[in-house]
Amino acid sequence: MIVVMEPKADEAKIQAVIARLQELGLGVHLSRGVERTIIGAIGEKKDNAIEILEAMDGVEKVVPILAPFKLAGRELQETPSVVEVDGVRFGDREVVLIAGPCAVEGEAQLFETAELVKAAGGSMLRGGAFKPRTSPYAFQGLGREGLKLLAEARRRTGLPVVSEVLDPKDVELVAEYVDMLQIGARNMQNFSLLREVGKTRRPVLLKRGISATVEEWLLAAEYVLREGNRAVVLCERGIRTYEPATRNTLDLSAIPLVKHLSHLPVIVDPSHAAGKWRLVPALAKAAVAAGADGLMIEVHPHPDHALSDGPQSLNPANFRRLVEELRPLAQAVGRALA
Repeated sequence: MIVVMEPKADEAKIQAVIARLQELGLGVHLSRGVERTIIGAIGEKKDNAIEILEAMDGVEKVVPILAPFKLAGRELQETPSVVEVDGVRFGDREVVLIAGPCAVEGEAQLFETAELVKAAGGSMLRGGAFKPRTSPYAFQGLGREGLKLLAEARRRTGLPVVSEVLDPKDVELVAEYVDMLQIGARNMQNFSLLREVGKTRRPVLLKRGISATVEEWLLAAEYVLREGNRAVVLCERGIRTYEPATRNTLDLSAIPLVKHLSHLPVIVDPSHAAGKWRLVPALAKAAVAAGADGLMIEVHPHPDHALSDGPQSLNPANFRRLVEELRPLAQAVGRALA
């Protein structure tokens, strides 16, 4: 529920309400506006809680939160959130462009790609050090060595780095080397992992599960937010449908829907949605037109030699061409590439 304080409520009255909420076993989310202070009460509704709070001095009204996702929803926070990652801002006017290889394969491959992404106008570098693969025999990533290479690529180019973490025990390790922690589609409902990244102060990129509803996706974000980490960016990457022609089906409707339901920024990964590099540019443009706050695109200097996801990776020439085609499109919808 939301406790709306009276315009003239002083600090003592605000703190009294916070203390009462805590006595009721509820979490507190404090938002101080120009005219009013709003206190979000997070947790299971208590009997007579609304009546108790409305009787307190300084309280104007108490409004129940109807959505199951409390911290991620618009009821508690109407204004869109802006998540900053080392100077890169998600949810602002600019469209953030994240690009890089599916997996870190070695120095030459990663550093060449990082320089390419930087020169073309990308804002962040992506690369997997720990890879969740369907087959146990497929390339699983370089682990810590891959993280070190990502950190070196950041030093060379100045690009902030995002990489996936798979296991709660590895959160501290991955956070040591990267600027943003990615939760992949397979781990969207790994609640232990969500809680662990929620305890860090590293921004989190949360991908939608392969068969997840929008509500389930936002509730996954709620796990991170509830632990105190408010820097969450959502990533639509396609969902599984009956259509076998593409790797997944990109749900473009999720972009405006999530922006209506939630204040969190939303980006799109057209590479995993398509599974075919020829489709990536069209889907990337459609995502920007639909209001996405950013794109996450797989790029490899030699896709035909990639150890993972080569068929969906853009080569250098195609990536540069896409970036140039995105600039006027972003401008046409009132945005700009970061």
